Amino acid sequence: MNAYAPVSKIMVTDLVTVNPEDSLLKVKQIFEQHTFHHLPVVRFKKIVGIISKTDFEHYTGGLRVGVETDHTEMLGSSKAEDIMTKGVGKLEPDDRINVALEIFSKNWFHALPVVENDILVGIVTTQDVIKAILNEKPKDPSLVYQNLD
Repeated sequence: MNAYAPVSKIMVTDLVTVNPEDSLLKVKQIFEQHTFHHLPVVRFKKIVGIISKTDFEHYTGGLRVGVETDHTEMLGSSKAEDIMTKGVGKLEPDDRINVALEIFSKNWFHALPVVENDILVGIVTTQDVIKAILNEKPKDPSLVYQNLD
C-alpha cells in the first residue's frame, strides 16, 4: 500500500446512511443487516454526524444487535441525532492515506467520512487501511518469502 496514495483508492463508496430524524429502530435494523460498524448520518447528502455500533450499544444499555429483547418503544421514539457523534473529522478524496493514518493514530476515530464539495462520497475506516495492506503484493516476492533451508 502506498501511504501517499489518495484515500479514494481505499474508501468505501457503497454507503448506507440514515437521516438525523430516522428512528434508532431503523439504526438497529441496519446494524443487524450489515457487518459494518459506522453509520453516517446525512441531511441532503451532507454529513452531519456518525453513529458507531458501540455508540448504539452504549445508548441501549449494552443491548447487543440481534439479541431478542423488546426495546422497540424506546428505539422507535429515539432518533439518530440523539446519539450521533457531531463534528466528525472529514477527508477529501484527494487527501493521502497517511493523513487518515495520522488522524487515526492521534484520535479515537475508527472511521472518517470522505466528502467532496461538502457531499458525502465515501468513508475510510481503520479496517479499510488494514485490508489494503493485507492485499498488497510484494514487488519482489523473494524479499518476503525467503528460502528457509
